[in-house]
Amino acid sequence: MKIKFKLYATLSDYLPEGAVDNAIEIDVPEDASPNSIIDRFKVPRELSHLVLVNGVFAYQSERESAILKEGDTLAIWPPIAGG
Repeated sequence: MKIKFKLYATLSDYLPEGAVDNAIEIDVPEDASPNSIIDRFKVPRELSHLVLVNGVFAYQSERESAILKEGDTLAIWPPIAGG
C-alpha cells in the first residue's frame, strides 16, 4: 500500500531520492507502523520528536502498535530549540 512520508528540518536528509518539498509517496507493508517506517529510513527515534499521522499526534506509546492505512500521511519533525 502507499502512504505519504514527510520529514522536516534536519530530518529531511533521511528522505529517499526523489522526495519533493520534504515529502515522498512510498510503498509500505499492510502492517506498517510509524516506528517501522522511522526504522526503515534510519531516522533516529530520539530525533523523531513530533510524529503526526494524518495531522494527529502519535504518542510514543502508540508509534509501535498503530497500523498505517492506505493513503495515510506520516509527518515527522525533530525537536527544535529557540523561537
